[in-house]
Amino acid sequence: MNRAVSFFIFVGLSFGSFSAEKLSSGLIAKGTEWETSYYQRDSGVEGPVVFITGGVHGNEPAGARAAEQIRHWTINKGRLIVVPKVNKPGLMADIRYLPGKPKDLRDLNRNFPKTKQDPTAKDMPASALWELLKASKPDWFIDLHEGYDFHQINSDSVGSSIIDVKGELANAIVPMMLEVVNATIADPKKKLVRLRYPVNGSVARAAHEKLGAASMILETTKKDQPISKRTRQHRIMVHTLLLHLGMVNKGTAHVLAPSKAEGLKIAVYDAGGVGGSGPRNLDKVFTGKKVILRRVGAVDIRAGILDQFDLVIFPGGSGSKQAAALEMEGREVVKKFIDQGGGFVGICAGAYLAASNYKWSLGISNHKTFCETIDLPEIGRKSMWYRGASSPVKMELTEEGRKILGEVKGVFDVRYHNGPIMSAMGKEGLGAFRSLATFRSEVSRYKPQEGTMVNTPAIIVGEFGKGRVLCISPHPESTPDLYKLVRNAIRWTVPNK
Repeated sequence: MNRAVSFFIFVGLSFGSFSAEKLSSGLIAKGTEWETSYYQRDSGVEGPVVFITGGVHGNEPAGARAAEQIRHWTINKGRLIVVPKVNKPGLMADIRYLPGKPKDLRDLNRNFPKTKQDPTAKDMPASALWELLKASKPDWFIDLHEGYDFHQINSDSVGSSIIDVKGELANAIVPMMLEVVNATIADPKKKLVRLRYPVNGSVARAAHEKLGAASMILETTKKDQPISKRTRQHRIMVHTLLLHLGMVNKGTAHVLAPSKAEGLKIAVYDAGGVGGSGPRNLDKVFTGKKVILRRVGAVDIRAGILDQFDLVIFPGGSGSKQAAALEMEGREVVKKFIDQGGGFVGICAGAYLAASNYKWSLGISNHKTFCETIDLPEIGRKSMWYRGASSPVKMELTEEGRKILGEVKGVFDVRYHNGPIMSAMGKEGLGAFRSLATFRSEVSRYKPQEGTMVNTPAIIVGEFGKGRVLCISPHPESTPDLYKLVRNAIRWTVPNK
């Protein structure tokens, strides 16, 4: 490695897997505000060098998340280098640009060597990434991005496309990548299309023109699609390429987490039936903690990905819609996962999903919910689960709750938004639940609801087979002061961690 490269790169210690594959990691832009990690997998077998980046634009998180997952894929030949979070400050701030940079330097993907210009990158962190790219000598370069809309619906956006440099190598694989990923998309207007040419100043164009790599930008679409779906589309496309190159095995696209890792491995469901803020709040709960947290969808669950995790969390939204999205097959997969020792956390809608009083619910917690539909004079038929807009209520921990959740004494506020009012179901063969917290005030919209919430369980726990089940009616995950309580609750579901 030459002196210029070593200025930007800190190479970590290599360690071997059970095969000849060697893993290593390092930092680019070390010691600066742009410092970020890269990872290399060297199979020890001659083959292609593939370089993958994510998070170049900070408001496009699916690419960064997909790259973080792909870096754990075992390879059979060649080398795989991954930089999951190129613009780490931008990702943390959820902004497209490099925070604090002047206008002419703020778009990282315009700071790389341009056509017919000097082959140097402008400023940090582009210059640091460019030095690593040059040192790696990639045969293939893949940059993971997201558009704001579907290109076939809105041509002003490049969302849902592959933007490549054409050429013989790309022509052999890009149509195949499109075919495989589009087979998973029902709406013809939301299918991915092929576009050309990477914009001048982009890292993909520079990698092709200056380094000779077969380059492409993979664009998913943020609009109306959960992160789990967008990351899955990225994984499918990258997997199709690596499979074509003989670098990975079939099924690798479903690898989301390492087989061995410190701390908890948490799957957070974010697809059909989930509200907008729940998964984001859970990200915040675990920011800076030693956990591996992945967004997953119904498709992922039916594919068996829960076996890679210690527990699964179903956040707020609609329990019945979550059940419908999972379908019978997915619900059975979740039940089997818990029965065999996995943890389950249901928050609001997820607590409805865990209940035993619906035809569509999982029946893994021995509770029922106050959900009758009642004819109200001069109003009509109304379901009692609905209590109105989000509002604070009073909650108090039980003695067991303080042991598990932490020493929070007395009554305190927690956000509530139509969570289940839980009581014993008495289902045979399923143990009774235990209360960790109790509502000390209530929210009601209709007369029959009055008095039905006060002094009922707000947080309950129980067992299902070898697994543990935690159900939370309110939303403590939306209050920073209660993050520790939420972490303690979630950790209880996996006693051996």
